[in-house]
Amino acid sequence: MSKVKYYYDSDTLSYRKIERKKRRTIKYALFFLFAAALFGFVFVFIASQYLESPKEKALQRELSNMQIQFNLLNKKMDEAEAVLANVEDRDNTIYRLYFEANPIPEEQRRAGFGGVNRYSKLQGYDNSKIIIETSKRLDILQKQIVVQSKSLDEIAVLAEEKEKLLASIPAIQPVKNEDLKRVASGYGYRTDPFTKARKFHYGMDFTAPRGTPIYAAGDGVVVRADNNSTGYGNHIRIDHGYGYVSLYAHLYKFNVKKNQKVQRGDIIGFVGSTGRSEAPHLHYEIFKDEERINPINFYYGSLTAEEFDKLVEHASLENQSLD
Repeated sequence: MSKVKYYYDSDTLSYRKIERKKRRTIKYALFFLFAAALFGFVFVFIASQYLESPKEKALQRELSNMQIQFNLLNKKMDEAEAVLANVEDRDNTIYRLYFEANPIPEEQRRAGFGGVNRYSKLQGYDNSKIIIETSKRLDILQKQIVVQSKSLDEIAVLAEEKEKLLASIPAIQPVKNEDLKRVASGYGYRTDPFTKARKFHYGMDFTAPRGTPIYAAGDGVVVRADNNSTGYGNHIRIDHGYGYVSLYAHLYKFNVKKNQKVQRGDIIGFVGSTGRSEAPHLHYEIFKDEERINPINFYYGSLTAEEFDKLVEHASLENQSLD
């Protein structure tokens, strides 16, 4: 209950009750309400500027956590880019070089994305620039990984093909050294044993006892095992693929049949003296793209350096051939 207030009236020498006018009361009330509203507005404004609500605190924590995760993401991207750069360098300078494939151009590896703006949905935010830049980095990194993955797939195919090629090339001596009497004749001009005329000898003659095993010089398919070729007698031809064919002539007998698959080191026949031959030996030839080439260059798979040097020395002597 409000207190009753009095004032002293000097005329009547007595206290008189103060009568508040309604108007003034309303005026005071309105003033009070205005002051309260103003104070409330100032308080809310100051609070909004310097004090955080629980929701704002939660959002701030979430934003800080996102910033930490963003920094971690960028570090991981830096590491991924460094690893990928190392793989790309080895791919261009080692793998593709070894398998005789052209290096992937740097422009192709680093190419961006043209055309429509892929990042329009990310614009208009406070951190749009940094979000867009990170998205671009991720997209380019993903594209680089795809390019590198396809390159490694290609390298895997080339490696498999190279392995097949290395296994197929006729790369071993068809008669073992311990079974040899001597290398009777090499590739080049030699004296014919029958006409005594000087003629070109297209293979190598390995002298060995009748029945000595003859080995396939590389993986392939037997395309001939017969005696229907003039002068060769019983002979075998193996197609190794990649344009290579090896020929083994004057055999005593066969150990394979036509269309049979063989692997390097398989026994395919035995030394003999059939056809145009003066004594038991193996006449050995190699064809590349249907042209006869010197077999001396294809023994790296079975001879030591010393044995190869001796073979070259004997094969280069211009003596008499045995066929």
